[in-house]
Amino acid sequence: MRYVRLGKTDLTVSRIALGTWAFGGEWGPFDRGEAKGAVHRALELGINFFDTAQAYGFGVSEKVLAEALWPRVRRDQVTVATKGGLRMEGAKTLRDASAGWLRRGVESSLRNLRTDYIDLYQVHWPDLHTPAEETAGVLEELVGEGKIRHVGVSNYGTQQMEELAHHGRLETLQPPYHMFRREIEVEVLPYASRNDMGVLVYGPLAHGMLSGSLTPDTTFLEGDWRRYNPDFTGETFRRNLLVAARLKDYAEGWGITLPQLAVAWTLSHPSVHVALVGARRASQLDETAAAGDIELSEADRHEIDTILAGAAPLVGPSPEGV
Repeated sequence: MRYVRLGKTDLTVSRIALGTWAFGGEWGPFDRGEAKGAVHRALELGINFFDTAQAYGFGVSEKVLAEALWPRVRRDQVTVATKGGLRMEGAKTLRDASAGWLRRGVESSLRNLRTDYIDLYQVHWPDLHTPAEETAGVLEELVGEGKIRHVGVSNYGTQQMEELAHHGRLETLQPPYHMFRREIEVEVLPYASRNDMGVLVYGPLAHGMLSGSLTPDTTFLEGDWRRYNPDFTGETFRRNLLVAARLKDYAEGWGITLPQLAVAWTLSHPSVHVALVGARRASQLDETAAAGDIELSEADRHEIDTILAGAAPLVGPSPEGV
């Protein structure tokens, strides 16, 4: 496993991190024992970076992660990242980066994660109704209180990051990035690079499109956000499956799997430090974790671009669409 300093932070983390969105139930039912087994396997593979969120089951994912980690490792042996700034109002998920809600979120995450501090706390989605000064101010207070060590954001655009950074610290970014979604290459990644931000990308397997396991006949379980998402139905789905099949052939020519190619591709961008991969069970990590040792050149990326010319954009979910 390779390790890297995460931007301007003092965190040294594995280039592959375990993302625990699936532990919250938004991908359908999961087995708690298998989920904890995936965390244990991650540790065996040298992964020391774990990402979760308050909104992943509103406490469920964080609790599962804590149950899996602390019997196996000391607190200082791993980097734990979580996210806040989403809340439920009835059946609706709302963005809320207000001082009051973020502070409540940090306290809740500390309890769920059974820890005294959070290594990296990220605002999950931009909240257009809360002033950046308020959000930055409470995050700075929480750093001063020792409850969080570093501050990041997820799903933010360049202007939103500039506004937050104007009022306080901003050290990392967690954006979506995969072969079917590349808009961050234009402005967001250059901005992060100029400001020495750590970049940990999520969704490198395009939410399963690059897993190699989907077919035109695939149906998703009730509770899986993909079941009714337009990216995974109709012509868009069929078109991208054809592209995925060509990418699989390309990967096999390298002697690697399609998921390994997909993860290695995200890490081949010079502004990306870490790729977040998900796993519901331990066996799924054996394949994707190895991608951290695969190096793709600029020429390789150009060849892949030729294959991707036939792809349709795959946007994925927002809180309102999960």
